[in-house]
Amino acid sequence: MTNEPPSYPGDPNPSGNDPTNPPPPGYGSAPQPPGGYPPPPPPAGGYPPAGGYPPPGGYPPAPGGYGPPAPEQNKKALWSMITGIFSLFCCGIIFGIVAIVLSNQAKAEIQHSRGWQTGEGQAKAGLILGIIGVVGWLILIVVRISLASA
Repeated sequence: MTNEPPSYPGDPNPSGNDPTNPPPPGYGSAPQPPGGYPPPPPPAGGYPPAGGYPPPGGYPPAPGGYGPPAPEQNKKALWSMITGIFSLFCCGIIFGIVAIVLSNQAKAEIQHSRGWQTGEGQAKAGLILGIIGVVGWLILIVVRISLASA
């Protein structure tokens, strides 16, 4: 009795020592090309980069993460514009003065924030609307007084 594996039907050489029929490659190894020659060895620096990727060299760089926070909208600039709009329609002197004060405060805060706050346009709109509201209501009051005394 021998320690050879049993022969299977269709197996021409049950002993497995046939040099013309080499055994199949093991799991994970590359198949042999036709002709019985092994594949050429890799170049000296390892495998060439496939598909244009850079060669491996440790860990990839860390992702950029979060960027700097977006600039914040100045709330006083927004309220300056809102009160400037109100000054055109009702209580122009009161809302107009509030719009002018808020606008000047917002401009100073935006300038001192070094780019972290925005709203220059709203502050400017609040200032202009506040001035128009105050001047418009003052003209309206003067006209009404002059008409009432006439």
